Amino acid sequence: MLMFLLGAAVGYVLGARAGHERYDQLVRTYQRLTDHPAVQGAAGVVRARVEEAVTGNRHADASSNGRGH
Repeated sequence: MLMFLLGAAVGYVLGARAGHERYDQLVRTYQRLTDHPAVQGAAGVVRARVEEAVTGNRHADASSNGRGH
């Protein structure tokens, strides 16, 4: 989501400077890039690793709290 917002902000700024036609071209390029299967696969891997790290940290916190601290 952050990458989408960042891309939208950059596209807006560049588009405002270069005109509406250039902005539309940037939006189309961004959409093609984000819809590409390789990018989708990489994003899925990153999401899984982040989720793993967050979930792993929760389990570690829960187990350390249950040891009589």
